[in-house]
Amino acid sequence: MVKPKTAYLKKFIHWKMVMVYLIAILGVSVVLTTAIGPVYVPPLEIVSLLGSKLHLCEAASIPHKYEVIIFQIRLPRIFLGLLVGLSLATAGTTLQGLFKNPMADPYIIGIASGAAVGAVFSMLMLPSFLFIYTRPFMAFLGAMFTTFLVYNIAKVGRRIPVDTLLLTGIAISLFLGAVLSFMMFVAEDLHSIFFWLMGGFWLANWTQVKITVLPVFVSFFLIYIFAKDLNAMLLGEESAQTLGINVEAAKKILLILSAFITAAAVSFVGTIGFVGLIIPHITRILVGPDHRILFPASALVGGIFLVWTDALARLLGEMPVGIITAFFGAPFFIYLLRKRKGGPYFT
Repeated sequence: MVKPKTAYLKKFIHWKMVMVYLIAILGVSVVLTTAIGPVYVPPLEIVSLLGSKLHLCEAASIPHKYEVIIFQIRLPRIFLGLLVGLSLATAGTTLQGLFKNPMADPYIIGIASGAAVGAVFSMLMLPSFLFIYTRPFMAFLGAMFTTFLVYNIAKVGRRIPVDTLLLTGIAISLFLGAVLSFMMFVAEDLHSIFFWLMGGFWLANWTQVKITVLPVFVSFFLIYIFAKDLNAMLLGEESAQTLGINVEAAKKILLILSAFITAAAVSFVGTIGFVGLIIPHITRILVGPDHRILFPASALVGGIFLVWTDALARLLGEMPVGIITAFFGAPFFIYLLRKRKGGPYFT
């Protein structure tokens, strides 16, 4: 018989090794994807340049054009991709754990659609020179309004049935899709809105990274505080309540935080779907269902996934990233639907 302390120690060592590997993969991915693009930059020169900027080694003789490409074009895209991947993966992990449903993600619940409506509204109605500030704010308002609407429509008494919430989210998403179509119909600059809705990192810059990083990490750490609560809720809401967890309050807070982190993700890059759907499943295979490790691991895997997806988009002539994620995500969604026929997913 394995002692509890020994079992926990083995689990902790496994978690630690997984995180070390993922961080190492992330570091390698940043270097390799920085090299990819219309102009190839040798990875060794990237490492040398980054080392000199961080005062880890002597400055190397590197062409100035490489420095411009790396620091002004590609690294902002990569870091914004990391933040967006972290955000969507965290939101998806939260919602799947909260609803115990493998098909829950910010898009199916309607949160991302609300954020998109808010962001497009700012593009249509507010001065363009304020986009850098108004778009994230309007995206958050749209996400919060949608979350509030879905929550109150699905509420039955003091409880929120999970199936009702999911169906309500789908219905609201369809309605918001119609709202977006109408806004595109009346828009003068349809081209920019259309490309924004497809999702991409073409216009990424360091200002967007700076604006995005604080709300993303604050939301992530606040969500992580509820990791043990989500673990208990996987056993059932009644079991969680017997452990002293206020289930309904936790639902409200986690829905708000999921809306906030999703809005931060989509405000600048548009609607990039399926990341919050597929990444938690991939990560759950690696580390199991415990949210104490699932949250940070999913965040890293989501960042790695979007960094490489954006690199593939550059190779394909700046194809919208949202198209590529849909190619991966739609078949995965069908797989989940077929898998559910065999029984419950969360055990």
